[in-house]
Amino acid sequence: MMQASDVIGGAALGLALVAVGYQFFAVATLAWFFARPTPRAAAGPPVSLLKPLHGAEPRLAENLATFLAQDWPGKVQMVCGVGAPDDPALKVAAGLAAQHPEVTLHPGPRLAYANAKVGNLAAMLGKATGEVLILSDSDIAVGPHYLSVVLGALAQPGVGAVSCLYVGRGDAGLWSRVGAAALSWWAMPNMVVGLSTGAARPCMGSTIALRRDTLEAIGGFAAFADVLADDHAIGAAVARLGQSVAVPPMLVTHADAESSLGELWSHHLRWAVTVRELAPWGHAGSLITHALPLALLAALLHPLGPCVLVAALAARLIMARMVNRLAGRPCAPIWLLPLADFLNFGTFIAALVARTIDWRGTSLTMTGKGHIAPTLKAD
Repeated sequence: MMQASDVIGGAALGLALVAVGYQFFAVATLAWFFARPTPRAAAGPPVSLLKPLHGAEPRLAENLATFLAQDWPGKVQMVCGVGAPDDPALKVAAGLAAQHPEVTLHPGPRLAYANAKVGNLAAMLGKATGEVLILSDSDIAVGPHYLSVVLGALAQPGVGAVSCLYVGRGDAGLWSRVGAAALSWWAMPNMVVGLSTGAARPCMGSTIALRRDTLEAIGGFAAFADVLADDHAIGAAVARLGQSVAVPPMLVTHADAESSLGELWSHHLRWAVTVRELAPWGHAGSLITHALPLALLAALLHPLGPCVLVAALAARLIMARMVNRLAGRPCAPIWLLPLADFLNFGTFIAALVARTIDWRGTSLTMTGKGHIAPTLKAD
């Protein structure tokens, strides 16, 4: 008679095998996605880059400057905004503005939205002069062909917005490098699989490029005042207009700046909770993307588990090597791969029950369907 332990061990082994198979499928999908041709624009309408800032992040001035060092002949304006005049990021932006007359500053205050970034964007919008608006987070750095690729994608028929995939770069020591590994070798490939299979339609804060009249048609920034995943919501609103969100085969850089395990955990838990809120079944199904933790569990519960664990480690190393090649650099030290994978698995589990998140030091409570409100403190 089969023992319960045999059933559990067999189930663990089967799940681990599926997860390893998924890794090899993701590697093949990644190769196909980035082999596609990349349309580029040679000219276009005036562009306003909207950069909502918060705090003097590591290499902030350098990251912002990459958006100005573009192989692009058209008119480009950058609007840098902060929530309040005492934000140290304003001094960094002012230094950049002293060297680049195309940089405009908005010293605050932001609008009092539950989503502070959207409140900042809404306050900054009045200073933007471009016909095309490109929103991007403050911790993003780009290459010199960024504008030509983004605007080339936006010019395609039926495209209402453009977003960009990203890989990590640890700027604040060990924990930021773990975060960079988690983003580069796990999150980004999963986004590509979702895109390629139609299982997901991501629109990411790394880049949201759209025409000004498109933003007005979806209700402006006020429509996203209390939405946690404002980037995803903007993409969904564009889709409701009957237009698509294009994601070209190009990578930009996310500058991870977590200086502690707690900060890293909080950041990645927020992302995981966002996915759970937007797609509960998708979040549950993403269990199969965690090959290394599942293979380790199988190794503990089934005699064949150690063989699957070796296969899982090999698949994950192949994935990391491919992503590094696509990025043109090592995204993180390779020995951090297991630690990053277990971080991702831990936040996946925690997100199943989490109802509050921390966002730049502010506690927020999920109120349903991706909406947020400040967490009420007990008297």
